[in-house]
Amino acid sequence: MTITRAGRAAALGAAVLVTLAACGTQPASSAAPGPASPSAGAAAPSATASPGSAPHPNAPEVVAAGDIPDNQVFVPYVPPGGLFQVSVPEGWSRGADGAATVFTDKFNSIRMETLPRPTAVDVASATAEEVPALASSVPGFRAGQVTDVPRKGGDAVLVTYTADSPPDPVTGKSVTTAVERYEFWRNGQEVVVTLSGAQGADNVDPWRIVSDSFRWQ
Repeated sequence: MTITRAGRAAALGAAVLVTLAACGTQPASSAAPGPASPSAGAAAPSATASPGSAPHPNAPEVVAAGDIPDNQVFVPYVPPGGLFQVSVPEGWSRGADGAATVFTDKFNSIRMETLPRPTAVDVASATAEEVPALASSVPGFRAGQVTDVPRKGGDAVLVTYTADSPPDPVTGKSVTTAVERYEFWRNGQEVVVTLSGAQGADNVDPWRIVSDSFRWQ
């Protein structure tokens, strides 16, 4: 009987050792580094380089506030009287400011008017006469430069300045605008084409298209 109990105890001890060994090796195998670990680490770079995260070459152009799109279409405009012609962006709203015609879109505007002037405008006369007049009548006026500029339709005097825009009729918001005022003269008539847009907007090319399109009729 003593031998049987010892045998049973030995058998039970052996079973316990086997069970403990099995339990001990299972966690160790799950915690030990295996071949899956490097492949899991390599998955992160492949996700970063996914084609879906790269800019699409045919995605629509992201236009900053005030920027005139690169694909803007321009159409010729001849005011009543037919004295001159100038190209304006298609789709802009047209209105009047006294005798002037104004095309607008957001804070961008093109204003054109004809004035009688017996002598040709030049840098000296624009600096002495028109800059002070603008300073006293334009809200937030800050003078820029007065220069002679060649354009395809003839030379012009260019007056640049910054000013406060009229408040937006919906939001009441006003922004600082950068203004280019082109003055063309012929035979006692002056045509003033004023281009304005939000300061910082990239409208260099569109404004060049408009100012280069001016033609006497």
